[in-house]
Amino acid sequence: MAWNTEETRRRLKEAAVVEFAEHGLAGTRVERIAARAGVNKERLYNYFGDKEQLFNAVLSDELAKIAAAVPLEALRDVGDYAGRCFDYHVANPHLVRLLQWEALAYGDGAVADEEGRTAHYRRKVDAFRAAQADDVLASSPGAADLVFLVMSLSSWWLAVPQIARMVTGPEDVARRRAAVVEAARRMAAPGAEPR
Repeated sequence: MAWNTEETRRRLKEAAVVEFAEHGLAGTRVERIAARAGVNKERLYNYFGDKEQLFNAVLSDELAKIAAAVPLEALRDVGDYAGRCFDYHVANPHLVRLLQWEALAYGDGAVADEEGRTAHYRRKVDAFRAAQADDVLASSPGAADLVFLVMSLSSWWLAVPQIARMVTGPEDVARRRAAVVEAARRMAAPGAEPR
């Protein structure tokens, strides 16, 4: 019987997402990933090299998924965009955790595919900058800062759920989403710049 390489890789990545989100790069064990995937751990090493390379492959895949699910071509409503980002994070809370683990593992040092990821974020900044030039968004804060602020608004609820609960009360996804949308619109509304 022929081995289905793509299916095996998929199962390993799915298992790795769960393990890395729960335990981080340092705390994850290859044996647990292989067992969860129902695959011999040697296959993991054959396909991905080592645990760090698997982590980078998993994170790269997850970032590609959000980029595809929440595209940004022309920005006409920053609140809608922030709301769609929030929705994605609510449905996929593991992405925020993977990014937190990446930060803990690498600090402010270089990360895998930093050049490609930076280019992706630059395209977002360019879209925000174009919206500022078209007076769709306020000219201040600058486009790069505004992109980062919108990313923070939409994901921080999932990054620190315990603080969100203590500050805002029991989880109410609809109320939190509405707050994200409104805050993004107010923060970026033309004419909202400080005087």
